[in-house]
Amino acid sequence: MKRLERLVAYAIFGLACIAICTGRVMADDCQHGSFDSWLASFKQAAAAQGISQTTLATALNGVTFDPTVIARDHAQDVFQQSFEQFSGRMVSPDRLRKGSDMLKRYGSILVRIEDAYGVPAPVLVAIWGLETDFGVNQGKFSTIRSLATLAYDCRRSEKFREELLDALRIIDRGDMTSGEMRGAWAGEIGQTQFLPSAYLKFAVDFDGLGHRDLIRSSPNALASTANYLKNYGWTRDQQWTPGSPNFNTLLKWNESEVYAKTVAYFATRLAKEP
Repeated sequence: MKRLERLVAYAIFGLACIAICTGRVMADDCQHGSFDSWLASFKQAAAAQGISQTTLATALNGVTFDPTVIARDHAQDVFQQSFEQFSGRMVSPDRLRKGSDMLKRYGSILVRIEDAYGVPAPVLVAIWGLETDFGVNQGKFSTIRSLATLAYDCRRSEKFREELLDALRIIDRGDMTSGEMRGAWAGEIGQTQFLPSAYLKFAVDFDGLGHRDLIRSSPNALASTANYLKNYGWTRDQQWTPGSPNFNTLLKWNESEVYAKTVAYFATRLAKEP
């Protein structure tokens, strides 16, 4: 028994050492030296993963650290609000009116999207309205600069390093240029705010113009959102209220329960509009 206890103790000690060493490696990988030296190292790693030299040059040459992004990242408090506070602010009479107008304006497109993906129009329009006020406020931050800044910072460096690589892949495949890639401070892009990893997986060319453009094309943005939800388990012709399987899918869109409840509430209100 004592021998077994010693073996267990050694195993626990070994796992602890692995965890400590892994932590040191990750710490060493962020903010090692200046931002410029980190960026040069990242370029080499990105090239080794197949990112073209043209994309690396056009997207990353001259990129600088953005302290505003770090300040935003460290000061998030919106989802400390209650559902009543958040939904009361976000689902305003004006936004409801705009949402109702969008249901009418994009009616035939939304029908086609529901036929293809099974996600009803009120849910898509609710997400669209909450994310960017129906495409009006997509953000003006350089996506590449934001992601590079967050990848260099130690708080979530690995996550944003991968998002930066995916942003470069989007440029490589011709969906948009680095100059066109502008959005929210944390790197979300387009009218419903996809991170680059989701953009690569779920963006679709629904309008048939040859590019998966989620910034200028509302049909593409709405269809891509439906594609995202379908791939995360959305069930056609089912409810989306809290407690339903489709509500759990909304939590895959945004893990905040307050946000998901607000999407569901907004969508339910829109579904009742004449």
